[in-house]
Amino acid sequence: MTQATSTNEIVVLEDGSITLPKGYKAGGMHCGIKRKRLDLGYIVSEIPAVAAGVYTTNIFQAAPLLVTQDSIAKENKIQAILVNSGNANACTGEQGLLDAYEMQKGFASELSIQDHLVGVTSTGVIGELLPMGKIKTGIKQILQKECESEENFKQAILTTDTCIKQIGVQINIDGKTVSIGGAAKGSGMIHPNMATMLGFVTTDANIAHDDLLFALREVTNTTFNMITVDGDTSTNDMVLVMANGLAENNQLTKDHPEWDVFKQGLKIVCESLAKKIARDGEGATKLIEVQVDGAFSLNAASAVGKSIISSNLVKTAIYGTDPNWGRIVTAAGYSGVPIEPNLLKVSLGQYKVFENGLPSPFVEEEVKGYLENENVVIHVELNQGDYSATAWGCDLTYDYVKINASYRT
Repeated sequence: MTQATSTNEIVVLEDGSITLPKGYKAGGMHCGIKRKRLDLGYIVSEIPAVAAGVYTTNIFQAAPLLVTQDSIAKENKIQAILVNSGNANACTGEQGLLDAYEMQKGFASELSIQDHLVGVTSTGVIGELLPMGKIKTGIKQILQKECESEENFKQAILTTDTCIKQIGVQINIDGKTVSIGGAAKGSGMIHPNMATMLGFVTTDANIAHDDLLFALREVTNTTFNMITVDGDTSTNDMVLVMANGLAENNQLTKDHPEWDVFKQGLKIVCESLAKKIARDGEGATKLIEVQVDGAFSLNAASAVGKSIISSNLVKTAIYGTDPNWGRIVTAAGYSGVPIEPNLLKVSLGQYKVFENGLPSPFVEEEVKGYLENENVVIHVELNQGDYSATAWGCDLTYDYVKINASYRT
């Protein structure tokens, strides 16, 4: 494993290396919620870790999110996370809430820690009660050695995902190597302002709770909240960060001289996971990146980027390798941002297709060839200021309909 060797160096571990920082273990198993695949996973820290979370903006928050938020609020710490996939435990009423607390209590008992030090989360089908008999049996078995592995955890959190999503980075703080690791799930029901995605970030950094929460919220706004697959915001979205302090750096706060190094490391982890979620959109064949420059405010740049990346007409055009710039201009125009049409410039990769309110001449076959790439960049220049934002999404394909038409069968 490569080490960070200087204050300004950030080493990315994205090639299957161990991504859990010092003092953590993880695992997963099949408890029977799904037919065959792993469906119950955990992360445990040796000691209680400072915790921070961001959660779905959907008014129907699932029971596990309510339990986890309540638990973190008690002392701003958790020591473990228990996750099930295959069932969202959302819109399940009082029984769903009781089941989430029972999951928490059961895993806390196995770890011999206080209940509120366990965060719980669920993902999968909405509106069905958890099969608690299977889950309780799984909880009693999941800490066995054969269940322990990072790979098992990363597999156990998936639903319609086609691949695991992971990344780790190492940075240098106060002469100490600090690690930040992340794993996520998400493929469909993805839209800016949190989506049907779960993100789990662990670090051995020593950091104050308020500053960790500040960093997470700030980074989330430019990463997880800038992706979309299909415009649907879920009931179960959550990103949790645990920081156990075992790297033994001086406590990080916004006044620490290497605060920006930590925040950049956290952003690399969150941005990488966000892009992997966007690329793994249900049925997707391409990752689309929308770069917006020259806006009069950051909110304006973000709004234009989100509007374009959310357009089904843009997404289907990219799937069909159709350089239909009119769909991009239209999506920018209904973003709610007061754009000056005669200042707007649009490019697909290196190919300029629209400028000064008029189409730019281009060779159709060359641009179609560019759109056949797995990664497609749409660049929009507003020429109204100095602010920029980037949004990510995927193309919309026939397979998206097939997957979601048979999700429960």
